[in-house]
Amino acid sequence: MTDFLAAHLSWLLSLHIMAFIAWMAAMFYLPRLYVYHCQTAPGSTESERFKVMERKLLRQIMTPAMIVTLLAGGAMASIPGVIDWSAGWWWTKLACVFGLFAFHGMCAKWRREFAEDRNTHPEKYYRIANEVPTILMAIIVIMIVVRPGF
Repeated sequence: MTDFLAAHLSWLLSLHIMAFIAWMAAMFYLPRLYVYHCQTAPGSTESERFKVMERKLLRQIMTPAMIVTLLAGGAMASIPGVIDWSAGWWWTKLACVFGLFAFHGMCAKWRREFAEDRNTHPEKYYRIANEVPTILMAIIVIMIVVRPGF
């Protein structure tokens, strides 16, 4: 199986990058929807519209993109010689990916709270939270492209 994966590494990498872009786009947009959702009255037509948008974004784009990112990345990591497991940049990147998983989980939790009209956070909270995936993504890209020697 690793021979097959190695022979198709470019395709795996392409799939991984496309899925990561889709995942990040959704992670940038969902907290922004929460900011706007905070500005609506619970039970209002606008609030109900945001609930539909948030559910569809999470379930139809964000989660599938995360899964494909994970599977393609895991497949590449399983190819012998692709990753230098002793390199510090790799572990830093991996820690940031786990941070993205945690943020994804928080977004899902917040969505459930909005869906049940139980949101307790002000819009400023989501404005600040919206910066988390940007920071993690920047570190991930730097680790992959620059591969600093530490």
